[in-house]
Amino acid sequence: MAGAPAPHGFSNAAAVLHGIDDLRFEDFPMPLKPGEGMVRIQMKAVGICASDVHYVRKGRIADFIVDGPMVVGHESAGTVIEVGPGVKRLKVGDRVAIEPGVPCWSNKASREGRYNLCPDIEFFATPPHHGSLREYIDHPADFCYVLPPNVSFEQGAMVEPLSVGVHACRRGEVKPGKNVAILGAGPIGLFTLMAAKAFGADSVAITDLKNDNLALAEQMGADICLNPKASATPAEVGEWLKASLPPYGPDVVIDCAGFESTLQTGIRACVAGGKVVMVGLGSEEARFPLSIAACKELDILGSFRYCNTYPLCLKLMESAKVDVNPMVTHRFGFTAKEVDAAFDTAARAPITGAIKVMFNLEGPDDDDDEAA
Repeated sequence: MAGAPAPHGFSNAAAVLHGIDDLRFEDFPMPLKPGEGMVRIQMKAVGICASDVHYVRKGRIADFIVDGPMVVGHESAGTVIEVGPGVKRLKVGDRVAIEPGVPCWSNKASREGRYNLCPDIEFFATPPHHGSLREYIDHPADFCYVLPPNVSFEQGAMVEPLSVGVHACRRGEVKPGKNVAILGAGPIGLFTLMAAKAFGADSVAITDLKNDNLALAEQMGADICLNPKASATPAEVGEWLKASLPPYGPDVVIDCAGFESTLQTGIRACVAGGKVVMVGLGSEEARFPLSIAACKELDILGSFRYCNTYPLCLKLMESAKVDVNPMVTHRFGFTAKEVDAAFDTAARAPITGAIKVMFNLEGPDDDDDEAA
């Protein structure tokens, strides 16, 4: 994905991770022209995800190890400035949201439409593939989606995390008549909350140990916000959730934290015959009450990234059925100093209160360095 050396005078500044806490602002090579089926995009907005911070601070996530220079970032939107051969659907000047994962299409999962499960998917900022926090990028036109006129670049960048919530709600079959519990009110939990409300859930309860996150969840439409305190047991939290969502408790539990305690809570809280959807990956392994899950005939479902979600997410934004704007708490321009400051802000979220840190590659608005 590195491409050929850039033409003389062509600058393509990028945030490149070279190792643990070694994030550099440097020029990144580009091909002379976009290839077959590709479009060249001038980036306008890129959000920081928790995975970006984890790679910067730890150098790895599970078996994905940063062992060479890697551009970070995967939540992004921009403007098409050039189209490659064979591109018919997009034109120069189109504003687009960029889906970061491109499958190979040669495996069973991809052919069945579940391309998020492609073992050879090339996903932005997942080693060894470069991400989108740079001035320009070439990307397959088929994975670029035109923004409606009333959807901003920042909103376009947030189609990516909203897609995680939409996919989780599809996996859990969230719909009118269903009560939903979301465990964890971090960024993904909040995007999942928006998706669940848009899908028509009767009531949505959300839990977190941070009152500030719960306050934002309430602002975004949560019906019940619960801080169970760190000392509460999964059984206790499960009972509280059942009592909060009468008459039987949550039909769907979506675990956006992914810890052993939250998985246990979800299984205990969920109604018989319900669904527990695992989104968060806080723990690689976990014990859970097998007998309870079996006797309640629970469907325990994984939810990994997303597929076929971008068109729906853009429609939800266009129709104002979701409002992602309150998610952006901090904004930065795109300079070496601001890249360092933005990642420091995101990494210290418990102190800074950061939910979504956003880069505006044209520079932040006049007084937007920190936006509540």
